[in-house]
Amino acid sequence: MAKAQTVTILSPVNGDVIALNKVKDPVFSAGMMGLGFGVQPSSGEVVAPVSGQVTMVAETKHAIGFTTPDDHLEVLVHLGIDTVDLKGAPFTVKVAAGDDVQAGDVIATMDLAAIQAANRQTTVILAVTNTSDKLESLDVVTGAKAAGDVTATGRLNANTFNAKRQNRLPKAGKYDQLAADIVANVGGVENVSSLIHCITRLRFYLKDESKANDDVVRDLKGVIDVAKAGGQYQVVIGPAVTDVYDAIIKQIGPGFSNDSETAKAVAETAAAAQRPTTPWGKVKWGISNLIGVITGSMIPVIGLLAASGILKGILALLKTFKLVSPTAPTYVIINAMGDSVFYFLPIFVGFTAGKKLGADPVIMGIIGGVLTYPAIVTMASGKATSTLLGMGINANFFGLPVHVASYTYSIFPMIAGAWLASKLEPWLKRVIPTVLRMIFVPLFEVVIVSGAILLFLGPIITVLSTGLANIIVWVYNLSPAISGLIIGGFYQVLVIFGLHWAVIPIVANDIATTGHSYLNAIVSATMVAQGGAVFAIALKSKLANIQELAWPATISAFCGVTEPAMYGINLKYGRAFVTASIGAAVGGFLTGLMNVNMWGFTGSLIGFTSFVNPKGLDFSFYGFLIASAATIVVSFALTWMFGFKDEDANAVKVAPKKRHLGATA
Repeated sequence: MAKAQTVTILSPVNGDVIALNKVKDPVFSAGMMGLGFGVQPSSGEVVAPVSGQVTMVAETKHAIGFTTPDDHLEVLVHLGIDTVDLKGAPFTVKVAAGDDVQAGDVIATMDLAAIQAANRQTTVILAVTNTSDKLESLDVVTGAKAAGDVTATGRLNANTFNAKRQNRLPKAGKYDQLAADIVANVGGVENVSSLIHCITRLRFYLKDESKANDDVVRDLKGVIDVAKAGGQYQVVIGPAVTDVYDAIIKQIGPGFSNDSETAKAVAETAAAAQRPTTPWGKVKWGISNLIGVITGSMIPVIGLLAASGILKGILALLKTFKLVSPTAPTYVIINAMGDSVFYFLPIFVGFTAGKKLGADPVIMGIIGGVLTYPAIVTMASGKATSTLLGMGINANFFGLPVHVASYTYSIFPMIAGAWLASKLEPWLKRVIPTVLRMIFVPLFEVVIVSGAILLFLGPIITVLSTGLANIIVWVYNLSPAISGLIIGGFYQVLVIFGLHWAVIPIVANDIATTGHSYLNAIVSATMVAQGGAVFAIALKSKLANIQELAWPATISAFCGVTEPAMYGINLKYGRAFVTASIGAAVGGFLTGLMNVNMWGFTGSLIGFTSFVNPKGLDFSFYGFLIASAATIVVSFALTWMFGFKDEDANAVKVAPKKRHLGATA
């Protein structure tokens, strides 16, 4: 029986080696970052603990990642605890990402006195971040060690050993073959710095994009498209993106994942490298970042909003046809199911925005709970005693007159609060002693951020949000039909560039402010149009590979997700996207002409219940049916006649796409 393979890891600094569970950091000590150990350093010189390639140097210089060449072991060296707040001042790093090092080479120095003066701990932490995939065990010898001394011996698990011997990654599961093929054709695991994903795309940070084989990746079964933007190599997967992402992380290790410190640091470094220097470039950078924050905050709750909207629409139908009484317990229970995500939206958005911006998501969820606290909601509905800047003064705070708005259904106040918390939290951690942080950081953060939202940020954003909703209604009322024609014809172009994510919160705010959204009704027609076009291709094409993609894309588009139809078929063959856009323009025109309104969030055909007025069925529902039918007929007919023929598929080898994509489309 062959002897199991082992690897050795050196101490990165002089000092006393301690067990990982003795490290005073809850993430590392609990093993969440993988097996490892800590060192209480006696000097500031840092050496490489393993031989291999430097895969990451944090922008704040407090963390350095390595990958070993044979075993693909991911090793993270973290210099001090909570030292990210020091902005790199105590550290001098002598290597860069992509450098090859030998175990024992000097890679950095750390100023221990400066770290202690900043009220931070100097403990150096080493963690094998892909432990779950690579190691069966890690034996650590504690006590005094010199930098470069062998300190830990790791026993590789059988899968890693066998994969190494077969020169391939271990595979098992529905998406693992696709995952392995993607990794191999983006240059292999050694070319991957980190991997994140959004609602439809895998987003790789690659060390060298030229090593990726775009044509092969694009033609893999299960891949819709490939795009490059913002330092990311993006592989468009569609609805199965989470499954494919999980399969890839299972193979390459959790050190590359969304939530790993290594991946976050790489993303931050890549983003910093892309930062423009010209005034206009900075403006575009700021807009892109704002959209990125909005998308990162909204994506986790989009599905919940859509599902709840459908449920509320069904309930409205039941009430309209007198199948359920509004006073019956059945109605109340179902209404709670449909309304809770909207009512408590600040809690969910607080959590997701906090996670996106780097604030404590649990604290932000609590702040969202403050805004939806029943007494606050009651106070918001109170009678105003006076007005200030158009706002009704309905409360006071220590005698200071304030306008307390209703924050149920709200989005923007929590995003602004999360941004404030992301700036406040590091400062609180710097000034509050470590032993007191657990209590006083959340205490001060909840009080300050909640107070800022209720007293200042919230009223200002409420006024701006109401104004924005009024502007949308005003523009729409100038000519609903022309507005529908223009928005319908060009909205899916925004989807290509990822700019549609700037519209989604506007729609949500519109519904929150007025209870309905004419804009969302027009957007719904554009989804139907993409489905109508790809439906024509699915029926017309005799090619098995086209039908295999077109039929699921048709269903997806009619369920409100247009990217498989757009990127997989319509955009690839050009004319089909144009014919779909013409159909969308017709649908938008009719939607506006008939003043179709929408009370829910879910669009396309699956969202038919969103067009049911909660007060009773009206013409909006029938207008939706008429506009949707016309949209399908026009986009289908034009695509059948002019948009696609099988010769197009034989002629097109690579989709002509070189697009700037949005933050999290």
